[in-house]
Amino acid sequence: MKNSEIRHIAIAGNIGAGKTTLCEHLAKHFGWDVHYESTDNNPYLSDFYTDMQRWSFNLQVYFLNNRYRQILNIQNGDRTVIQDRTIYEDAHIFAPNLHDMGLMPTRDFENYSDLFELMMSQVKPPDLLIYLKASIPTLVSHIQSRGRDYEGSMSLDYLKRLNERYETWIDGYTDGNLLVINADDIDFKNNPADLGKIINNVSGELHGLFQ
Repeated sequence: MKNSEIRHIAIAGNIGAGKTTLCEHLAKHFGWDVHYESTDNNPYLSDFYTDMQRWSFNLQVYFLNNRYRQILNIQNGDRTVIQDRTIYEDAHIFAPNLHDMGLMPTRDFENYSDLFELMMSQVKPPDLLIYLKASIPTLVSHIQSRGRDYEGSMSLDYLKRLNERYETWIDGYTDGNLLVINADDIDFKNNPADLGKIINNVSGELHGLFQ
């Protein structure tokens, strides 16, 4: 794969893992565009954290639609884009977790899953998936430091359930190239040397795709 053919880098990770920060650093270094997760202008997110059962389906369909549009734009464009969170996480982590917790009815979950499968039949996986692996203490520290009001009511059990699903999903990920970064052991936000290590790792992965 040639450099010019690499279109799509994606960062996956639990809430508070550091996805957006890493996206910004890598985009700046490599000259990539960034597609952010739509949190600030999301019309359902605040309501969801207040009443998860009422708004779970609405929120998940919003995210699914948003990220599907991002992928189409990436694949039809001529720029390399790094994406903040993936469409896989919506379908393999968040939606089934809500269903298992009784916060999304089975008929809604099945409808959602059918829509996801249809979408995935029309698009390609990322050229490189970067997974930010983080423990619960690291996630909580990051969440508290950014101080988003709607995240204040998030439970440790919720984060733990998500983390378990992330580990299962990543262990079985076979759709494309994967780079796992342990966010517990590295401070790429404040330590330039740590960021440099990640950049070197990403460069190594990308050069492998050039062959």
